[in-house]
Amino acid sequence: MPLVGELSAVLATALFIFALYWMNDPKSARRGVIAGVTGMAVAVLATWIQPEILHHGWIVVAIVAGFAVGIPLSRVPLTAVPQRTALSHAFGGLAAGLVGTAEYFLWLGEHGGPFTPFRTGALVVEVILGFLTFTGSLMAAGKLQEVRWMPQRPVTYPGQNFVNLAVLGLAAALGVVLVIYPTAAWSGQVFIAIAALALIFGVLLIIPIGGADMPTVISILNAYAGLAAVAMGFVLDSKLLVTAGALDGSSGLILSIIMCKAMNRSFTNVLFGAFGKAQPALAAGGEQKVWKQESVEGAAQLLEQARNVVIIPGYGMAVAQAQHKVRELYDALTKRGVIVKFAIHPVAGRMPGHMNVLLAEANIPYSALVEMDEINPEMPQTDVALVLGANDVVNPAARYAKSTPIYGMPIIDADKAKTVLAVKRSKNPGFAGIDNELYVLDNTWMLFGDAKAVLGDLVKQFGSGGIH
Repeated sequence: MPLVGELSAVLATALFIFALYWMNDPKSARRGVIAGVTGMAVAVLATWIQPEILHHGWIVVAIVAGFAVGIPLSRVPLTAVPQRTALSHAFGGLAAGLVGTAEYFLWLGEHGGPFTPFRTGALVVEVILGFLTFTGSLMAAGKLQEVRWMPQRPVTYPGQNFVNLAVLGLAAALGVVLVIYPTAAWSGQVFIAIAALALIFGVLLIIPIGGADMPTVISILNAYAGLAAVAMGFVLDSKLLVTAGALDGSSGLILSIIMCKAMNRSFTNVLFGAFGKAQPALAAGGEQKVWKQESVEGAAQLLEQARNVVIIPGYGMAVAQAQHKVRELYDALTKRGVIVKFAIHPVAGRMPGHMNVLLAEANIPYSALVEMDEINPEMPQTDVALVLGANDVVNPAARYAKSTPIYGMPIIDADKAKTVLAVKRSKNPGFAGIDNELYVLDNTWMLFGDAKAVLGDLVKQFGSGGIH
């Protein structure tokens, strides 16, 4: 039986590795999901068959409860996937924290169980990371869901970073005390204080972070959840948990680095920079210009007369669920000989790969999706750039306006196209809280309205023979 368990753990680990590898490419992403699910099933079974597992009835109850909660949560619209992901991290963090709590008090009940300094230290790390991931992820999910009572903009106050670090530092100091005196009469109260401080720190960590940084925060929290699982593996002496947690933590860290690089920012700036304060942005030269509005008929004529069109999707397209209308427009233009490409910014939307997932759902060819670095050299030769609800990732202010929070962030050079058509629901600023200079440039024309409705009207123009 131990040999079967060890072999199953190796198989599960291999499947997790292949899952991450296949998820790198949209063409193999489905295979990656299947590999990940299979690996988790093997991991659960490998743990379940261990001879020390006795209460099988409770395990069945837990599995049924997990399915009862998980299946409805899986049926969310793609626009809600970021907050759904944050909830998953919250559940993972809570599981790690609760397992660590149970293990500690079980050891304490055994009158000095396996309280080696290493295992006790790993348990402290597990509980701190688990509980801060739990509350931090709940806060992130609430901000992404735009819960009414939760502010979307950063909540800041003087000395905030000092308070945050003091809370975390106190939890760590109490952890050291617990490692030194794990079975003292007051050790249980110290443990509860550590857990409480971790829960508080998770909230304090997220409230000063604006919604524009939530994609990066989610990936960082994913890394925390993975590290909590690694610590749990050391506590439970589970090699499978250590390897699976390490894969989760390292992938989350790498993804966070990629996203920070895409925004030209550092971890410390994301976590402590209060990104997202509302700031007005003036057009180049300091003059406030007006927005020019185009009709659907005029926009359709511009698109049909173009030789090449670059579509730049953003969160507005996701909110409107307009990806299928985008596919209809893509088909209408390509039938007329127009070359259509999609410019994908690494942090467009509210989670990594958000635009890729939406466009893949509408069966947009993978070959038409072009990354930011590859499309930017082509933008000066582009006849029409069609911006669908993207804000901060096409804002020219990122190049030079040092007073704006997006300064230095690489953007898609939509403003360099010969003509820009921008579809937007309103004149409200984007997720970063600043106005977009692109919308007031001389070569930009606005199409106000829900992206799905606007695109539907554009497609009708091509289908009704209304273009001459």
